[in-house]
Order: sequence, then structure tokens, then C-alpha cells
Amino acid sequence: MPRRTLVLGGARSGKSREAERLLAAEADVTYVATSYPSGSGDAEWDERLRAHRDRRPAHWATLETLDLVALLDAPGGPLLVDCLTLWLTRVMDRHDAWDDDTWAASGEKAVLAEVDELVAAWRRTSRRVVAVSNEVGQGVVPETTAGRRFRDLMGRVNTRVAAETEDVRWCAAGRVVGL
Repeated sequence: MPRRTLVLGGARSGKSREAERLLAAEADVTYVATSYPSGSGDAEWDERLRAHRDRRPAHWATLETLDLVALLDAPGGPLLVDCLTLWLTRVMDRHDAWDDDTWAASGEKAVLAEVDELVAAWRRTSRRVVAVSNEVGQGVVPETTAGRRFRDLMGRVNTRVAAETEDVRWCAAGRVVGL
């Protein structure tokens, strides 16, 4: 069994279900939710989160955090990280890296440092870990500079994590179509 698996795909491609399937037989999985918490007033988002929660085995623990480095470095059972895309979004939020001036002044350095830390922790982890990430570079070219910045960064994160991963899976239309 591979120690690290990265499950990639577009929106609604089946990547989360595939990640969950890979760890379904494990007893002590920690599901690491990197998304924005529910209760934000966005009913559609809250419904997405509820559907994800309802699909998970009841015995899995859920942890809502962005501190992936600490989890990857800690001993313990398998981790399912869903997802690196929302992790990067929230890291960019934390450093106001959507703003061009902030990006140039400090955001780029801060975000890239966090990406470096994540990749290093992914490389050295001894835990079984499955991470989900969106492939955002195959769609429409974003209209804004910040959107293109995010698309490019996400591609770099996926490439760097994949380079340290024994098992990379590509999902489309609800199926794994490439390993």
C-alpha cells in the first residue's frame, strides 16, 4: 500500500469519493477538513459540507484545520485531507495574497513559505495520507490577475505534492481514469 496518495480532478469529478474509498477499511482515519466552516450564511456551501459529513464513516474523526504540517509530522493513523485547493485558498486569504500590492510586498513570500513547509512535511510524513486537490488549470482562464495567480499556484502545489507521492490518481466523471 502506498504511504501517500494524491487524488486529483475537477469539480464534482469523484475525487473525494475516491479518497474516502481508499481509506474506507481503516478504523482510525482522521478526516482533515480545510474548508470554510458551515454557518456562513451560504446555504449551498453548508449543504455541500453536510453531504461530505454524511458520507463519511461514523467512526472517523473530523478535524477542521489548516495546520497540515503539524498533522503530517505527528504520529498516528491515516489522514484524509480534503482538500489542498481550499487549503491554498485560505492560506492566500490569511496573507491577503489576492491583493496585487500585498502579493508583491509580502503575500508571495508568505504563501510560498507555507507551500514549501507543506511539501516538506508531505515528503517526510510516516503516516498513511490521502489528499484531494482540484485540477483548476484545465478550465476557463480566469479574468482577474488574482484568479490567474491562484490557478498557477494551485498547479504548482499539485505538481510539487505529486512529485513526493507514490500514488497519484486522476478522476473524471466519477471514475478514476488514470493512475
